[in-house]
Amino acid sequence: MVTQKTGFIQAQGVRKSFVQPDGQTVVALQDVQTEIQPGEFISLIGPSGCGKSTFLRLVAGLIKPDEGSFTLDGVPISGAGYERGLVFQDPTLFPWLTIYENVAFGLKIRGLYKEKKDDVKEFIKLVGLEGFEKAYPHQLSGGMAQRAALARALVNHPKVLLLDEPFGALDAFTRMNMQDELIKIWQERGTTTIMVTHDVDEAIYLSDKIFVMTPRPAKIESIIKVEIGRPRERDLPDFLKLRAKILQILNFAGKREDIQYYL
Repeated sequence: MVTQKTGFIQAQGVRKSFVQPDGQTVVALQDVQTEIQPGEFISLIGPSGCGKSTFLRLVAGLIKPDEGSFTLDGVPISGAGYERGLVFQDPTLFPWLTIYENVAFGLKIRGLYKEKKDDVKEFIKLVGLEGFEKAYPHQLSGGMAQRAALARALVNHPKVLLLDEPFGALDAFTRMNMQDELIKIWQERGTTTIMVTHDVDEAIYLSDKIFVMTPRPAKIESIIKVEIGRPRERDLPDFLKLRAKILQILNFAGKREDIQYYL
């Protein structure tokens, strides 16, 4: 894997709350403290609504903490920036642009397209969409559209790639295929990656570490190192043993959650 010396994330005493329409304040995150090393692949997992996506959006700079801070390479995150690429469950491609134009969009906005246009072709090829440059989003399958969204995020050479349930809307076969593609890209690029998922198997298959979060106000209940070699087989004893351990922690952390939700 490429060694990337940038992309070091620290969370120090992070608290984030939201005011609901009825005026009640809901605390999403409380006293979150952690470090993510450059080049690590981290998955966030926990009960629905526990603050996983809030964690991701704070790192993206789309929202600000009430207390504490997130830093990237020692610099406080105070807003959105191209050094952090974000991919949602919905590919959110511009329907009126071709795949090539979607991937190139960020470079054009930044005024870098002329000097970086070879990167557009490089990343389209990297995600396996070579030959589909002139296609429009509606002409692609869900998996192909998500590949284009990945290329659009990666073409800016971000220090950190943020994934918010990127494969949640895909069928099982396409999802597993996309997991393999993501690992291949991550190993080639060495980009610090943080992914929100509800799928324990997906978290184990992809991650260096898994952050298990409590119900809100969420804290990080456990940090689990996935000490299984790559490529990983989902039916091996070590994989199944780790799966059972995480489900046990989730059941404890979730308390009222139905454990079947994570299967």
